[in-house]
Amino acid sequence: MPSNRKTWFQKGLKDGVPIALGYFAVSFTLGITAKTAGLTALQAMLASLTLNASAGEFAGFTLIAAGASYLEVAIMEFVANARYLLMSCALSQKLSPDTPLWQRLLIGYDVTDEIFGISISVPGRLHPYYTFGAIAIAVPGWSIGTYLGVVMGNILPANVVSALSVGLYGMFIAIIIPPARKSKIVAGVVAISMAASFLFTKLPAISDISSGVRTIILTILISAAAAFLFPIKEEDPDHAA
Repeated sequence: MPSNRKTWFQKGLKDGVPIALGYFAVSFTLGITAKTAGLTALQAMLASLTLNASAGEFAGFTLIAAGASYLEVAIMEFVANARYLLMSCALSQKLSPDTPLWQRLLIGYDVTDEIFGISISVPGRLHPYYTFGAIAIAVPGWSIGTYLGVVMGNILPANVVSALSVGLYGMFIAIIIPPARKSKIVAGVVAISMAASFLFTKLPAISDISSGVRTIILTILISAAAAFLFPIKEEDPDHAA
């Protein structure tokens, strides 16, 4: 495995290319939403540059369009993005204890579903520069896509925009398939998670809860059950295969 900063950064950059392409496609529709809310292309790009979160930004732009207050937007953003708290906690366990604070903060700046997925899959300890490399290519893809979505999103045919909006889901499936193929337990947990997520959107009382809170509830319940039923033997991450 690579050990120096440059090698890790280049590896993260390479693994982040598919993520950047997926972000570029999906953020086109985000740009259209931003334009509907009255934002300029530059304002929308800056929003994506500082908040790389699709659900959070869609919610924020929708509230802006509805004339919501700053407090309402802040509360909605917290709820929509709360799942990233769990991802950050998981990534913190992958880092070496002597990882500097500024490196931890930089990783925390862009803990998205996809970057979390490739970072948590790194064998052994996570080298911060791997995630830095992924962030370096993914954030521009998301921001530039949002900008172009405002400028020319309405020019594209409706069916093309619809196709772009599901591109990221295909890419995310590609992230979880390899570990699921290697482990029947992981495959089972993924299947149960998908089924439970679907049920949570249909059940009368639970469906009224925001998607961010539902994700947190499911993550805690399913991961706790999996850890209890299928515990993994403790080993030194620095010497993991």
